[in-house]
Amino acid sequence: AYFAGKVSYSSLTGNLGYLNCFLDTNWSKHLTSKDKPVTAETTEIKLPSRLESIDQAVAEAIRFAIAAGFSEEETYPIDMAVREAVANAVKHGNLLDETKQVEIALSSSDTDFEITIRDFGAGFAVEELPDPTDPENLLKANGRGILFIRTFMDEVEWFCHQEGGTVIKMTKKR
Repeated sequence: AYFAGKVSYSSLTGNLGYLNCFLDTNWSKHLTSKDKPVTAETTEIKLPSRLESIDQAVAEAIRFAIAAGFSEEETYPIDMAVREAVANAVKHGNLLDETKQVEIALSSSDTDFEITIRDFGAGFAVEELPDPTDPENLLKANGRGILFIRTFMDEVEWFCHQEGGTVIKMTKKR
């Protein structure tokens, strides 16, 4: 692999849950029983906080989605959402500090494709961001990434990781 970080593939079976990965052991509190399929494919990636990592993360997400049965056309929204979320993690979360990593988990099941991205920044409250569709914000150069992510994915949630940083969980239904 050409990634400048850890990439590992595994097949999870049983009731392990598909994000019992590198985030933390309490992460499962954010999952419901429907989020824990009997079988899921999972990929975990750790990348440095630099702009080149955005394209690397997108390439891996698209390869994973296609291998999971999504068509090339169906991967466009995944591409855009991952691109925006990793860019936010690299630039706004980790402030381009290459000593901080961006952790990414990709998981697919019979019903959906899930992407989680964690940065190690100070965190933020997504509900406090200005609405980019408000007329007073229309000409601003930034602030549309969250809107794009919400538009392209079926479910999106943000939360602060108990050990610091922000986690975004994005789901695309089949």
